[in-house]
Amino acid sequence: MPIINKVEKETWANRSSTWASTSKLPIRNAAGEIIGTFGTSRDVTAQYLAEEALREKTEELNRSNQELEQFAYVASHDLQEPLRQVGAFTQMLFADHPEAFGPDAAVEIEYVLEGVSRMQKMIQDLLAYSRVGMRNKPLVPTDAERVINLALANLRLTIQDQEAIVTHDPLPVVMSDETQLTQLFQNFINNAIKFKSRETPRVHVGVKPTEDGEGWLFSISDNGIGIKSEFFERIFVIFQRLHTRKEYSGTGIGLAVCKRIVERHGGHITVESEEGKGTTFSFNLPAETHHVD
Repeated sequence: MPIINKVEKETWANRSSTWASTSKLPIRNAAGEIIGTFGTSRDVTAQYLAEEALREKTEELNRSNQELEQFAYVASHDLQEPLRQVGAFTQMLFADHPEAFGPDAAVEIEYVLEGVSRMQKMIQDLLAYSRVGMRNKPLVPTDAERVINLALANLRLTIQDQEAIVTHDPLPVVMSDETQLTQLFQNFINNAIKFKSRETPRVHVGVKPTEDGEGWLFSISDNGIGIKSEFFERIFVIFQRLHTRKEYSGTGIGLAVCKRIVERHGGHITVESEEGKGTTFSFNLPAETHHVD
């Protein structure tokens, strides 16, 4: 295997360094004793410096992401209390001094409270998003069958209200953070029901081994309204929405959280969809015997 070494060069004018990739093989005599070596040496300075720059940029980006996660968590957490006070004192002010307001005050107060409620939901979702990269539990063998049953129990009222039919294959044991895996299933299934067509919502969670045999490929398929292909990348971006709030509730962060969770587990998420013909989200998770730090 080639060895990369640093080579110092010094002239009367200056001193410089290059990096060389060297391969050597022994030269043996008739008795099999090593009497010398022969090999090749290739200047790889440009390649080494490019890789070193990439490593430094990656480390810098990781530090920046960690700082951004911490900032989002702290900012979101600290915003909740003053926002709650805005809503509470607005209600109290109107209740205690109705004579100070005009005839349209009730409607205007309602707009204020709706805005406060919407902002609170956005802050809560931002906290959920930032927590995916903070204080993570280690990935341990997790029974995905039990996890999806927990997610379905959490969605019981939604499923009943929409008369949705949710089915799933027998699910395996995977290396996972159980809380995040529950959230992953819950977000996908809830989205599938929310963006339903005129037909009875049908959602199926499938699974099969990955091609390399080191994990499991999950799929969540529905018969909903579908997604245009030009929006496939946009749907995973935080706070991006394809529909108005009047059409569908939410802040547009659910799929961004899903993507973050899957990537935190060392996986990759994809989408296949056709407008009016349903959607299938797929993601891979490591098998029980495949450990991820």
